[in-house]
Amino acid sequence: MTDIKIEEKWQRVWQESNLFQSDPNNKKKVYVTVAYPYPSGAMHVGHGRTYTVPDVYARFKRMQGYNVLFPMGWHVTGAPVVGIAKRIQRQDPWTIDIYKNIHKVPESELAKFTDPEYIVKYFGEEYHDVMTRMGYSIDWRREFKTLDPHYQKFIEWQFRKLKNMGLVGIGEHPVKYCPEDQNPVGDHDLLEGEGVGINELTLIKFELDGNYLVAATFRPETLFGATNLWLNPDEDYIKIKIGDEKWIIAKDAYDNLTNQKKNIEIEGDIDTNELVGKYVKNPLTGIEHIVLPASFVDPEYGTGVVYSVPGHAPADLIALQDLKKNNELLEKFGLVEKIETIQPVGIIKLKGYGEIPAQDMLDKFDVKHQNDPNLKEATNEIYKLEHAKGVMDEKTGDYNGYKVVDARDEIIQLLLKDKLGDILFEFAERPVICRCGTKCVVKILEDQWFLKYSDEEWKELTYQCLESMNIIPEEIRANFKYYIGWLQDWACSRRIGLGTKLPWNTDWLIEPLSDSTIYMAYYTIAKYMNSIDPEDLNDEFFDEVFLDIKSDKSSVKIDSELTKQMRDEFNYWYPLDWRLSAKDLVGNHLSFHMFHHSAIFPRDKWPQGIVVFGMGLLEGNKMSSSKGNIIMLEDAINTYGSDVIRLFLMSSAEPWQDFDWRENEVRGISKRMEWFFEFARRVEKIYGSQILIMDHLNPPSVEQPISKWMLAQVNMRINDATEALEGFQTRKALQDAFFLFKKDIDHLFYRIEHQSEDEEAMNEIAEVLVYILGVWIRLMVPFVPHGCEELWNKFGGEGLVSTTPWPEYFAELVDESVQKGEEIVHGLSQDINEIKKVINIKPQKIHVYVAPEWKWKLFEIADGIGKPDIGKIMQTAIKQNIHDNKKEIAEFAKKIGREMTKMKYVGIIDEYSILKDSIEFLSGEADAEIVIYDEPSYDPENKSRNAMPYKPAIFIEG
Repeated sequence: MTDIKIEEKWQRVWQESNLFQSDPNNKKKVYVTVAYPYPSGAMHVGHGRTYTVPDVYARFKRMQGYNVLFPMGWHVTGAPVVGIAKRIQRQDPWTIDIYKNIHKVPESELAKFTDPEYIVKYFGEEYHDVMTRMGYSIDWRREFKTLDPHYQKFIEWQFRKLKNMGLVGIGEHPVKYCPEDQNPVGDHDLLEGEGVGINELTLIKFELDGNYLVAATFRPETLFGATNLWLNPDEDYIKIKIGDEKWIIAKDAYDNLTNQKKNIEIEGDIDTNELVGKYVKNPLTGIEHIVLPASFVDPEYGTGVVYSVPGHAPADLIALQDLKKNNELLEKFGLVEKIETIQPVGIIKLKGYGEIPAQDMLDKFDVKHQNDPNLKEATNEIYKLEHAKGVMDEKTGDYNGYKVVDARDEIIQLLLKDKLGDILFEFAERPVICRCGTKCVVKILEDQWFLKYSDEEWKELTYQCLESMNIIPEEIRANFKYYIGWLQDWACSRRIGLGTKLPWNTDWLIEPLSDSTIYMAYYTIAKYMNSIDPEDLNDEFFDEVFLDIKSDKSSVKIDSELTKQMRDEFNYWYPLDWRLSAKDLVGNHLSFHMFHHSAIFPRDKWPQGIVVFGMGLLEGNKMSSSKGNIIMLEDAINTYGSDVIRLFLMSSAEPWQDFDWRENEVRGISKRMEWFFEFARRVEKIYGSQILIMDHLNPPSVEQPISKWMLAQVNMRINDATEALEGFQTRKALQDAFFLFKKDIDHLFYRIEHQSEDEEAMNEIAEVLVYILGVWIRLMVPFVPHGCEELWNKFGGEGLVSTTPWPEYFAELVDESVQKGEEIVHGLSQDINEIKKVINIKPQKIHVYVAPEWKWKLFEIADGIGKPDIGKIMQTAIKQNIHDNKKEIAEFAKKIGREMTKMKYVGIIDEYSILKDSIEFLSGEADAEIVIYDEPSYDPENKSRNAMPYKPAIFIEG
């Protein structure tokens, strides 16, 4: 590991030299941002991965000569910290324990956490300090909080713009809602349920003795295939009055219903057991269906009542099959005879599937019972297929021949018109729990402000924005397309929390995801804000800076020269080159990012690229601050040092993959870091005098094959690591720049063990090693910058290595024939030792035979043909008269047919000279005299006949 004092030394040097302060100049620019953190707790190692990726990229591009901007701010909008402050004020034991023992907040500071603004101030400062300790190359002049009055003026401008475009509306809207806080909540306000959507369900009224047993469904078109209803006999059900109707629902479903329907009151409890075995009337077909018991029915979801369609719902079919086998339950409710007649009914035709698609799915996924983990996948697949390709059959009457999606829409409208159904909004998954600990509900707010992501013209612009962007990984593009189409109106305002007030209705606050869509533009001018009165920031100013819309000079209150400077700065940095964020934000924040940019900015200012992150695991389990399953980043720094953490986080997985923090693997990386420093010490010893690394930035001229091979490997690693970093492949980049590079260096040392007495050869190797050292230090700067600065400084590097040019790639040195030559030498050494083990004698002399010229020519012919066509190879060889013995040609042609697909052919090489130059190494490894033959002048056992290009033949004499 890099000594922490050394890390702190270089952090001070970087800060004092203003190294990462980026201003417009004549260089090409790269502007990269990552989701700004919500500082309601301390940084953990998951955050470390999130913020190290953009820093690695920023450092890499800086060394390539780009002017790089990498800024940071603090997202403190929303209600989470308000909930935390409330819980601390009432001395909630769980919250106190989390903040004292997990986040390690001192008692004296914790007492101040009753003020939500103090919480974000405290952790914002801690984040800043830890990010500095991690060596992040951030331009801190642009730091801001979303509560800053300057930023709030910027958000007000954005929302007035959107409202004037008709993209903000008011009306009824279903939202996630915390009954305790009496406030809508977003994903960042939740302990559990982040990313969970709100689905629209259709309520179906099944008549029962003058009341309605009300079931909730996604698929009202399947009413034609209904066979029964399901109730959970272990749960409580109630009768409620809603308007002039009386409904029967589960008691646990009542709270959600009351937040969406008016004039509801409970009339009394229902004996659930008495409902089982009764019959209800299907409102669409008039057919009567029996009520059956089912423990799988969730009383909280929908209404706690489900109607069964075993022909098209795998869960219903397997439940029906299981119930028919449960004699005890059937006898308890008197259902033995009644259930025998219930059979699945197929009503949707699906190409490739039978009359009962649900049965086909149970068979396909090998589902054996209701608790089978494959049941969910089977259900999802049939729903998707029938939605996309299903056609209603003749049993559906007037809907025969309709596509499923069209029938669904018409049936919903019919049910609503005839008051045979209703609408209910429900979470896609449960539980959804607010940070205050309260279970959330879906509430319909009547005067809710919302962003009109349903607007088709806005969607089309956003699709165009997506089309013009680079997406990493590329397969996520399909997810973006889906979410852009799927997104509907989004509730953008809240009553409680921190943030910017809605400019035209100050009773409302703009919610967190809605105020964090275009803040990347604000970073470009944030450094100027300290000298400006926020009250002078009006819409005309922002229009001029961000949209180049000139207005009456008297309207803009900021000095015209300063306004121009800010406009020029924005135009220099924009468009944003890369936006990095987590994969759970694809369906909201990252999609909103595209929506808002496409609406407000001209096309030449639309964002250029997005990189999506995977999630973080800790010893195989999901990281969770609320559950204490985290490692604090500062603790990890104190244990291992920042460079080790950076190296582990970047090498464990590509950014878009989930990574797993495993303590034993982190310790392993710490040991591997010693490779790096040990190599520097070893080079210093071999070189023998003071290394001045600036004299060795270019590759030396060399004669030895092993030196040529090493220079080829070094430059191949430079090229491969560069290409990987261009695509944010940090793991692959480290494989090339660190792990495989180390393997190459180990091989070099292994090869030169037997020539340490050859002064001229070792002088050449010393020059190669110093060149390698300079390359390796620079390749590793983005990953382990502190250690690299220390080595660069120690060996006479000029200035800071963080701003030294990235290693130059010399393509002409990557010679495949040189690399193949070393492969032959290494392979021959291994073959000799394998033969020695088999014959188990100490050899006196080893004879090595290279392939004759005609075999090389035959290989050339085969390579030119391009495929192992033995007949054509022979025909061409005979025509060219490459060898007199046609039988030998035929035998070798067959061998080529087998071998060509296994090897990489790089052309004819001087195998004899390569082996002669390596004879000292080969003899030392074999512990015997070795003789190389280009003509088999001595071959008592005719071994030379086995020689092939790239694979010499061997004869060992005892």
